[in-house]
Amino acid sequence: MSIRADGGFDSVFPAPAKINRFLHVTGRRADGYHELQTVFQFLGLADQLRFEPLPAGRYEMAGAAIDGADNLCLRAARRLAAEAARDFGVRIHLDKHIPVGGGLGGGSSDAATTLVALNHLFGLGQPVDRLAALGLELGADVPVFVAGCAAWAEGVGERLTPVAPGQGWVLLIDPGVSVTTGAMFGAAELTRDCPTETISSEFDAGRFGNVFEPVVRARYPEVDRALAWLASETPSARLSGSGGCVFGIFPDQAAAQQAQSSQPEAWASWVTPLLNVSPLQAWLPPAVSPGA
Repeated sequence: MSIRADGGFDSVFPAPAKINRFLHVTGRRADGYHELQTVFQFLGLADQLRFEPLPAGRYEMAGAAIDGADNLCLRAARRLAAEAARDFGVRIHLDKHIPVGGGLGGGSSDAATTLVALNHLFGLGQPVDRLAALGLELGADVPVFVAGCAAWAEGVGERLTPVAPGQGWVLLIDPGVSVTTGAMFGAAELTRDCPTETISSEFDAGRFGNVFEPVVRARYPEVDRALAWLASETPSARLSGSGGCVFGIFPDQAAAQQAQSSQPEAWASWVTPLLNVSPLQAWLPPAVSPGA
């Protein structure tokens, strides 16, 4: 591993955002968790992480850490050290670009990148499937970010089947509200009995949607306005995850940029490609990468 003169590692690791091409809840388990069906796909928008070695047993977030000592990145680092039975310490530098509470998986992606990066930097030798299992202990979305491939997901989101949806370009809009996932799953009006679907590459057909969309739109007028406008620009306009960011899919970058230029409000927005392979996959151990 290469260490700079200032004590940090040379490499910067990406933690990409995701969207859900659709999101159905098919039931609720006895333990309270929900059974899902969804398709995860990555975006070019990403957080960036750097890592600085510290004395063994010290795990820190540089600067103002989100969630303090309970930050998912720190939890990931501690869990990986315990799993690998290796003494190391690290300070994590997180350059945040993904909106918090936007349904884009930013915290889960940061945790996944921490697992993959530290496994690489400290030569811990953990295979991808083990990293994904550790990630599941941290959050249901973490395994798909570890695996790094667009996937059809079932269970609580951890049973993954690689798929290759159409890629295109996305106009992603942040209406400026942070939506709490737990509150949305607990909403009395949430549909929890969607019929079970079979794996399909057609996610924009009438039967596919996002069950959180009517709940979030009713509670957050800002999301409702953004989604209503975006739906006038493209039929592929959806809420991502449990909100509050919305996205529309366009055939090319120019079309997405044209829509962005006509936004009726000063929403934060990004034009970004859809990706079926995460840029983080470049750091996975080649012998155990998905599909190897």
